[in-house]
Amino acid sequence: MTPSLREKILADFTTLRIPVTGDQLDAAVTDAEQTSRSHLEFLQRLLADQAGLRRQRRIERLIKEARFREALPLSTFDWNFNPAIPRLQIEALAQGDFVRRKQNVVFVGQSGLGKSRLIQSIGLAACMLEQRVYYITSGELLEDLTAAMADQTIHNRVRFYARFQLLIIDEFGFDRIERTLCPQAASLWYKIIDARSQRASTALVTNIDFDSWAEYLGDAPLAMAMLDRVVHGATIVKLKGKSYRLHGPNPDEPRAP
Repeated sequence: MTPSLREKILADFTTLRIPVTGDQLDAAVTDAEQTSRSHLEFLQRLLADQAGLRRQRRIERLIKEARFREALPLSTFDWNFNPAIPRLQIEALAQGDFVRRKQNVVFVGQSGLGKSRLIQSIGLAACMLEQRVYYITSGELLEDLTAAMADQTIHNRVRFYARFQLLIIDEFGFDRIERTLCPQAASLWYKIIDARSQRASTALVTNIDFDSWAEYLGDAPLAMAMLDRVVHGATIVKLKGKSYRLHGPNPDEPRAP
C-alpha cells in the first residue's frame, strides 16, 4: 500500500468517524497478505474490533439509562431454593422476543419471592440485546407524574415513558398509601399504560391479583380498561413458594467484602 493511499484511507475513516488507527490498518493489511485473506475477510477483520467496542459502549449506556436497582445477570439467580419458580418461562423471556413483539409481561406473587430480582435480570438481558429499557417503581412513577401535573409538563413525561422499548414498573400495589395520597393515581397510571399499549412492552410487577385491581385503584371502569391493556396478549408469570429474600445469599455468588 503506497503512503498516499494509506493516508487517504485513514482520512476516509476519520471522515466516517470510524476510529481505525494507522497501526491497526497496517496490521490488518499485513495479516491479509500473509494469510491470503479475501477482500471481505480483510474488511471484516479491520472493522470487527471497532464495531465490538462501539457495541459494548452502547450497551453500557443502555444499562446506565435503565436505572436498575440491582443489575444482576439471570445466570447468578439461585433456582434451587424454590422449584416452583417457572425457570424455563423466565429464561425464555430473557431472550427478548416479547420486547420485539411489543408484548407485555406481568409478574404476580407475594412479596419476597424474587419478582423484582428476576424482572431486572430480564431487563438487563434486554439491554444486552441493545433494547432501550427503563426501570421504576410504581411509587416513583406516581410521584413523578404528580409533580408533572403540578407544573403542567404531564404530556412531556408521558412521552418520556412511552419511548422505551421496555418499561418495567415494579411494586405496583405494594403500598396503598401511594393510592390514597393521590386521588388522580388511577388516571395517571392509565395514561402511561395507554400510551404504550400495542406500541412497546411494559413489564408490571405486582403483589395483588387482577380481581383486586378495581378495589386498589378505586375506579372500577378505569381499572378494567387498564387491566385490558396490560394483560391483552401478555405473558403472565405467577410466582409462589418460599421467600427468595429470606433464604440467604446464593453460595455461588461472590460475597461483598
